[in-house]
Amino acid sequence: MDQNLTVDQPIFQQIAEKVKSGIMEGSIQENERIPSTNEFARFYQINPATAAKGINLLVDEGVIYKKRGIGMFVTEGAKDVIIQKRRTDFFHDYIVPLKEEASKLGISIHELKQLLEKEDIR
Repeated sequence: MDQNLTVDQPIFQQIAEKVKSGIMEGSIQENERIPSTNEFARFYQINPATAAKGINLLVDEGVIYKKRGIGMFVTEGAKDVIIQKRRTDFFHDYIVPLKEEASKLGISIHELKQLLEKEDIR
């Protein structure tokens, strides 16, 4: 576990993001146990309730599940769930504002496509 937390977003969200990043990178596999709320709390020196809030985000998103008395585990297909959510967030956070700004500037969808194709974003 990376011990660095930042101040740019709430700690519970950072914990959830660290787990999701581990899943995306492959360092955390499907059906693998993740650290417990208390383990996260000790490691990051935070309140267990804060760690639990981050874990609960992952449960709500369908990324992890609880095995009663054993711990929290990564769901099958968790990486796909994360990718789909990130794609949706990308659309709402970047594409919608881009289209709105293009419209304000009188840039047509066709012109916008040309601009995007002109820039090699790979």
